[in-house]
Amino acid sequence: MLYQLHHRYNQSMKPLNFWAQAWKTQLSMTQALPFNLDYFIRPTIARLELIERCTDNYGKPEFELPFTHVEGKKTKITEKVTHSLPFCDLLHFKRAGKHNHPKILLIAPMSGHYATLLRGTVEQFIPDHEVYITDWKNAREVPLEQGGFTFDDFVRYLIEFMDHLGPNTHVIGVCQPSVPAIIATTVMAERNNPNAPKTLTIMGGPVDTRLSPTDVNDFASDKDLEWFEQKVINTVPNDFAGAGQKVYPGFIQLSGFMSMNMDSHIQKHYKFFGDLIKGDGDSAEAHRKFYNEYLAVMDLPADFYLETIRKVFLDHRLPKGLVHFEDKKIDPKAVTKTALFTIEGENDDITGKGQTKAAHEILSSIPKNKKHHYEQPGVGHYGIFNGRRFREMIAPKIKAFIKDNN
Repeated sequence: MLYQLHHRYNQSMKPLNFWAQAWKTQLSMTQALPFNLDYFIRPTIARLELIERCTDNYGKPEFELPFTHVEGKKTKITEKVTHSLPFCDLLHFKRAGKHNHPKILLIAPMSGHYATLLRGTVEQFIPDHEVYITDWKNAREVPLEQGGFTFDDFVRYLIEFMDHLGPNTHVIGVCQPSVPAIIATTVMAERNNPNAPKTLTIMGGPVDTRLSPTDVNDFASDKDLEWFEQKVINTVPNDFAGAGQKVYPGFIQLSGFMSMNMDSHIQKHYKFFGDLIKGDGDSAEAHRKFYNEYLAVMDLPADFYLETIRKVFLDHRLPKGLVHFEDKKIDPKAVTKTALFTIEGENDDITGKGQTKAAHEILSSIPKNKKHHYEQPGVGHYGIFNGRRFREMIAPKIKAFIKDNN
């Protein structure tokens, strides 16, 4: 019922959104006239844009990475789906020409935002790596006849993608997929799969959430699984391709994201309004780009979400050595050949200090000279994989790690 009400509300807001958009466009055109009353028109345009943005539905963003520079030469990029599964596409950022560079499988988090959240991460590796990314699909767009999606399915998808890419693939998991990436690596090692990852880099991942628990961890662990099932799981309405799918809706996730830092979001919108009035186009555009991405959320499959809550945040199965995959208990000590690199942020308020580093104890059979850990001073969660410090400090370390273990 909640999903239906939300959808009807969004439908009812469309006329207001179109009206604000039309009037903003019309008034923006009048600014070119010599008699425009700039003092009055700018604040009006700013108010109309706020109305437009607050009543909009933000769809899946584009990566918008048409070119890169390979060895100093401008090189065209073509996005190509190389392997497709019901809930995820394996997307390749194919560069023009032939290159002998390491392969990277970048595992985007299936945690509400689209894979484009890692646009800056992708951009850093494209010049000197063959980059592939897991482009997760919005569950409300997956027809019910395609079936559901579980935690084990996530692991199966990773194994299938690595098999598709072949040997000598370097895997990078950002946040949520850290646990299934470790499990997939373990399963492939136990099966002596030649396509097991050459290196595994996990960044800001909740490997052991018992360590330095954050507000996010406390929220998950303070409730039982029945609470989540009753309070946040909804059924996709008939107006979508995935009608009937059980999901954790994106709009509920977004309300949770927003409520954690509501004062900050309000201040940013006040500043945006002021920037529009002052004509500070660069600052206003930076605000648009950030919120176009932040407000674009997708529904998660209910089974996957609930099993993640249970296995990672309530039962702590991986650090306790209690993980089963396809009804068989796995042993992370089977991993001996994959090199491991863990990365944390000093000010991470989503994944606490030590939670990612715990992977070293779990994957204890990897030789010490193949295990590395790095904590980046002065960054929070998103600064681990985006922004200036990622570009200048973290990305070069990952590239060096891959080169040393290629």
